[in-house]
Amino acid sequence: MGAKTFLGFVPWIIFWVVSGPSTWEFAAGGALVAALILLIPSHERGRIKLLEIVSVLFFGALTIAGLVLDHSRLMWLEEYAQAISSAVLAVVVLGSLAFVPFTEQYAREQVPQQFWSTPQFKHVNRMLTLVWGLTFAVCAVLGMLAQPDHGGSAWLNWIIPIALLVGAFKFTAWYPEHVKADTRAAGTAAA
Repeated sequence: MGAKTFLGFVPWIIFWVVSGPSTWEFAAGGALVAALILLIPSHERGRIKLLEIVSVLFFGALTIAGLVLDHSRLMWLEEYAQAISSAVLAVVVLGSLAFVPFTEQYAREQVPQQFWSTPQFKHVNRMLTLVWGLTFAVCAVLGMLAQPDHGGSAWLNWIIPIALLVGAFKFTAWYPEHVKADTRAAGTAAA
């Protein structure tokens, strides 16, 4: 998992960066456009991923809500848009552990098919998916705590969540190689 995984997060990143008081509708619309653009190559390959589907549905629903509902009914969304989006990602990613771990869809594009059913491949993707799901869950909690009525700050709203996301990306790059090295070392020791 690498650059292709990052592309799957582009709509969410657009939303997190642009979303704020009086801008979440634009953030949702921009994220929807990005999600639709990113969906095209996956659709052409016949490999639409869970994250792509959720992105289109979530940002499509937000965009429609912003267009048709009275602004006064959506004030809560202005305050909690980032927390809600992080919570949606946490639920989807952690929920994918019951079926196909979210990271496995990306890993299959980089790992030969003969390894897809191995215990090592399954373990690595369950662990990576768990790390991502917990990262999003913590970001959702931080987003709730960052609200002005809760004494919010840049630390809770931006700095810690960005550090967590960077950490999740670094772990995603490191962990599969670590497991491969451990497996090789165990094989060498057994021989």
